[in-house]
Amino acid sequence: MYQHQLTTLKNGLRLITIPMPQVESITVMLGVGAGSRYESKRINGLFHFIEHMAFKGTKKRPSTLAIATEVDNVGGEFNAFTGKERTAYFIKLAAKHQELAFDLLADIVQNSLFKKEEIERERGVIIEELNLFEDMPMRKVGDVFIRLLYGDNSMGRDVGGKKENIRRIKREDFIREIDHLYFSQNMVLVVAGKVNQEKAKKLANQYFSNLKEKGKKQTKAVKLFQKVSKVKLVYKKTEQAHFCLGVPGFWYSHPDRFVMAVLATILGEGMSSRLFIQIREKRGLCYYVDCSPDFYTDSGYLVARAGVKLKKIEEAIEVVLQEFNHLANKKVGGRELTKAKELIKGRFILSLEDSQNVAGRYTNLALLEKKIRTPEEVMKLTDKVTSEEIQRVAKTIFKPNKLNLAVIGPYQKEKRFKKLLSS
Repeated sequence: MYQHQLTTLKNGLRLITIPMPQVESITVMLGVGAGSRYESKRINGLFHFIEHMAFKGTKKRPSTLAIATEVDNVGGEFNAFTGKERTAYFIKLAAKHQELAFDLLADIVQNSLFKKEEIERERGVIIEELNLFEDMPMRKVGDVFIRLLYGDNSMGRDVGGKKENIRRIKREDFIREIDHLYFSQNMVLVVAGKVNQEKAKKLANQYFSNLKEKGKKQTKAVKLFQKVSKVKLVYKKTEQAHFCLGVPGFWYSHPDRFVMAVLATILGEGMSSRLFIQIREKRGLCYYVDCSPDFYTDSGYLVARAGVKLKKIEEAIEVVLQEFNHLANKKVGGRELTKAKELIKGRFILSLEDSQNVAGRYTNLALLEKKIRTPEEVMKLTDKVTSEEIQRVAKTIFKPNKLNLAVIGPYQKEKRFKKLLSS
């Protein structure tokens, strides 16, 4: 497994290097502790918008074409992504061209022009992206579920924002929020692949030493306290019903975080999982079905989701509820527990073969988990999970008052679904 090295530059920027001797590529990723969680309702969608604008031109590289040409000239790839609690920009290329990655990433986070004409042009692109997701119920139902779970607060709102917000965001909003959150102590620079620690440190100091050290980051704790079950229907004429059924869960630092991960794997990860066998293989009700946990700095959840036959949605939901109850009422057998752990570890190992995945993992560890666990530590914590712990956690989270059901399909009466959650 890989051994990382952590260095803190004079301005507070953390540099993490992860040598991967077997690869010739390198991924340089700059993570920022900025995302939709830190937006007011008025500017919801702004940090995703900022991410879109990152490659639109700097003083040194005045256009998207100029930036893209430099990366294409060395056969590299560049991209970015935004979540609720972090944004990341990365470039992946052959290791011999790594200086370009440091140079370009430093340039876009410090010198982006945010030209008004580019902002206006990109509004249309983002609105079309939002329109695309509206036409993808398989994806959209997840946003509906999160809004139902969290409510009308910054954690419950979509990362992409609403179209009316995107239309009214101004250049001044970009400049102000970047000034608040884009500072060195709220960032991490991760370099994974064919990397030399000393060279990476030299390049980091060369290109990122001018980052300002402090900003105005403010965080309000978000906790999930739920007294009654909740249902949200989104009416849409579809050929398939899509639903998410889930419960509040744990956060990154919670001692049962790895227990919940194993529990979710038993329920719905892989083609031998309980939900896949019961809903798809035995009953033929769906094409896709899965279950996964999601973790944030102070909250989290577990959710099962599926796309099912319109007339069989109640049956599919009942099966999910039955499997929730089975885990709470009966301990998992040794073979099934071992299989789930090996599945988690095996896929984890496969993900570590790609420098981009490795860089993304360490970016999350530094920004959100606040604790940099080695792959070996993660696998040991997974191995420690017991059947008794899984049953205890299942009894804790799978309670009728904690259930949340989001549905997209040609349905208008919530009452028929509320009955399922209370039965």
